[in-house]
Amino acid sequence: MSYEVVSAYTLLVGDGDGPPTVSVHTTADDAWRALDAAIRVRCGMRARPRRRMDADAAARLANAWRAGDPDVRYWNVTVHRLPVPLPVIARPAAMAAR
Repeated sequence: MSYEVVSAYTLLVGDGDGPPTVSVHTTADDAWRALDAAIRVRCGMRARPRRRMDADAAARLANAWRAGDPDVRYWNVTVHRLPVPLPVIARPAAMAAR
């Protein structure tokens, strides 16, 4: 059986005011955009203009938010590499003939 490796990104944001928010994203840009949006909502800031996502800017914003109460606030973006088994019918015809 062959395997295809796919990536998934999880975002965890918490501030002690209840359970943490956890979300799963298919791309890194989606995860960083979700972090930016989550921090902006928690801070009462306006939404970020639609443009290319900058992971460093999102991390700076999240770190500044966390610095306001570092004992309670936290965030984390993690990448996961997941092996997904491919059945024989999903393989290219040349490989299936071997």
